[in-house]
Amino acid sequence: MLLVVGVYVVAGNLANGVGKGSVGLAKGAVPGAYQALVQKWGNLCPAINPALLAAQLYQESGWDPDVTSQADARGIAQFIPGTWATHGIDGDGDGDRDIWDPNDAIPSAASYDCKLASYVKDAPGDPTKNMLAAYNAGAYAVIKYGGVPPYKETQNYVQTITTLQDSFAAPVGRVQPSQQAAGAIGYAQKKLGTLYLWGGNGTADQGGRFDCSGLTKAAYESVGIELPRVANDQYNAGPHPKREELLPGDLVFFSDDLTNSRAIRHVGIYVGGGYMINAPRPGAVIRFDPIDTPDYFGATRVTEDGAKALPTSV
Repeated sequence: MLLVVGVYVVAGNLANGVGKGSVGLAKGAVPGAYQALVQKWGNLCPAINPALLAAQLYQESGWDPDVTSQADARGIAQFIPGTWATHGIDGDGDGDRDIWDPNDAIPSAASYDCKLASYVKDAPGDPTKNMLAAYNAGAYAVIKYGGVPPYKETQNYVQTITTLQDSFAAPVGRVQPSQQAAGAIGYAQKKLGTLYLWGGNGTADQGGRFDCSGLTKAAYESVGIELPRVANDQYNAGPHPKREELLPGDLVFFSDDLTNSRAIRHVGIYVGGGYMINAPRPGAVIRFDPIDTPDYFGATRVTEDGAKALPTSV
């Protein structure tokens, strides 16, 4: 679903409390260049929050401000040019409305969500889910059916975004443990001593060898959870426990840029006691390594729903 966005908003809205909501963003989940924008505009109206807005943007573009879809949807929020001409807003107040500029596109995405929410505000049910349904199927369908319409595509979209937002929200309590964690660890333990292979997925033609994200993907696949192939997308497969809350089976991530999950370059499986199993680098074998290093980024507690919510490619 392309993010066709926009409604002109009064700048005074921002002076009257927008951006002061209580939903925080998980560390680094939103690239640093966009975090303030998402936090501010994600509080534009009660139907949205920063994590929900982040989930929509991530699903649409993977935070790529230069991407163009096959349908000619453009930029970080995937605007169709015709829609942008009518509804794009000057989010940064610099006098233009630039379809490629996240400073305009991200505010427009939020304003469109809020406009949809106003269209369906009298429909029964959860206002946020009704807004998402209106985004996918149109406001008329939500009004006609008195809530999320009985369309599989729309129901899946609502489920996907509301689930994916958990990977962008800063947890407000202890994150529930994964039921599949023990099985994933068991798989990884059986691979200890296996030589690293860049791009390795553990297939027979590769001699059963892995790279870091190939190992974590295979470990969770062994317990029925399908993760993306690369580490920076695996980060969004569930909520993010704090360092002191880590449990065996959590994925742990490492980056040279601690403000941006898209820059993650390494992942391992936490096993407890400050150690992980990982495929570290060419020339090394799968082994135990400590996680408390300067490039430790954070962790994800993988959930089945969280993994299913991830885009197939971003």
